[in-house]
Amino acid sequence: MRLRAGLLAFPVSLALVLAACASGDVGGGGGGDDSGGGGAAEEISVAAVWTGAEQASFEAVLDAFTEKTGVETSYQSSADLGTFLGTQLEGGSPPDVAMIPQPGLIRDLAGGGSLIEVSDEASSALDENYAPFWRELGTVDAKLYAVYFKTASKATWWYNTAAFQQAGVQPPATWDELLDAAGTVNQSGVAFASIGGAEAWPLTDLFENIYLQTAGPEKYDQLADHKIPWTDPSVIEALNTMGELFADPANFPDGLQGALKTDFVTSVTQTFTEPPESASVYEGDFVAGVISGETEAKVGSEADFFPFPDVGAAGAVVGGGDAGVALTDSEGAQQLLAFLATPEAAEVWASKGGFISPNISLDMSAYPDEISRRIAEGAVGAAESGAFRFDLSDLQPAEFGATAGRGMWLRMQEFVEDPDDAEGVAQRLEQDAKKAFK
Repeated sequence: MRLRAGLLAFPVSLALVLAACASGDVGGGGGGDDSGGGGAAEEISVAAVWTGAEQASFEAVLDAFTEKTGVETSYQSSADLGTFLGTQLEGGSPPDVAMIPQPGLIRDLAGGGSLIEVSDEASSALDENYAPFWRELGTVDAKLYAVYFKTASKATWWYNTAAFQQAGVQPPATWDELLDAAGTVNQSGVAFASIGGAEAWPLTDLFENIYLQTAGPEKYDQLADHKIPWTDPSVIEALNTMGELFADPANFPDGLQGALKTDFVTSVTQTFTEPPESASVYEGDFVAGVISGETEAKVGSEADFFPFPDVGAAGAVVGGGDAGVALTDSEGAQQLLAFLATPEAAEVWASKGGFISPNISLDMSAYPDEISRRIAEGAVGAAESGAFRFDLSDLQPAEFGATAGRGMWLRMQEFVEDPDDAEGVAQRLEQDAKKAFK
C-alpha cells in the first residue's frame, strides 16, 4: 500500500492497549462533548493520516458537515495513526472519529472493544449509496463499524505519451500486448517501465493485480485469510506471469538491480522527466499527484494511464481505502459517519481532485478532470460487479504484509532478483505466513 510506513507500529503497541481495554483497564472517554445520546455533541475530534492538500480537502468536508449539522470539529493528523490511537486509548481520550486506511487495524480495534457500531442512519446510507463489498469490509463479527469514504485504485499503469508515440506503440489492453510493447519500446532507446522496487510495496501491488485476475476473487480472499497456502498452484501461476516482465532486464532502467534500487517517487519522476529513462511506471491513481508535484509533465496530455492489462478476469481492480470509525459513543461521531456515507460529502472532496469515492450515488461529473472520472468509473464498477478487492498485503499481519526486509516485501524483492524461482519464493512466503498467522 502507498506510504504506509507510519502504520507499521500498530500491531505491538496497539495490542497491549487493546488487551487492557478488554480487561477494563482503559477508559472510553472521547474528545468531544458527549451528551450521553440525548443530543449532538457541540464538538468532535477527528484523526487521520492526511496532511497538506489532502488535509485541506478533508477539512473542507468537515466544514460542510458543520454547516449542515452545527457540530463543530477539530482535526489532528498523525503519520503513525496506529500508535497515536493506541496512546490515546491508553490515556482514556481517543478521538471521536478516526479515518483508518487499514482493515487489519479496524479489526484489531473492534476486537479489543474500542469501536462503536455505526448508527442505523449511517447503515441505511451505506445500503443506499455503496456496493455491498464496502459494507462487508467494514463489518467485524457481524457488526458494522466502518464507513469507507475514500478509495484508491492500484489497477492503473501510467505512461509517457511522447515516449509511446516515439516507439509507435499503443496502450496495451492485455498482458501479452504489454510484453510485446515492452520489447518495442526497449528498441526505441528507452526502457519500458519503472517500478519502486526499493520500497517493495509496488512489487506486492503488481503481484496482487496479477493474482486477482489469474486466480479470481474467491482464491484471492482465501489467500488473504491464509485459507490456502502460498504454495498453491494459483500463486505459482501468478508469480510466473509476473516473472515474464522481469525476465528481460532491459525492460527497466539499469536492469533488475536498478529496479530494486529505485524508490517509488523516483520511479515516477524518471518516467516523466526530459529525456525520460523509462516510458511507463506501474502504480496506483496516486501517481498523478507525484507527476503534478514533482515533474513538469501535464497529467492528461503528456502523462496518461491505461487500466491494468487483462491477464485473466477483465475489469478486476486491486485498491485501498480510508474508513471512518467511531471510538466514542457520541451523537456527533455518528452524525459524521452518516454524513460521510452521502454523495454530498463525497462531492466536496471530489470537486477538488486527488480523491476517488466508493459512493455509487456520486455523479461522475463531480470529478474535475477526465483522468479522475475514468479511474473512478473503473473502481466503482469493479466494486459493484464484485471484482474489487482490497490490497492483499494490507489484509495481512503487518510483520508479513507490510514490513521492510520481511514477509511479502522481502520475498517479492527476492523474486525480482531471480524471476525463475517462483516455487522457491512461494515456499518462503508460506513459511513466513505460517509464522505470522500462528
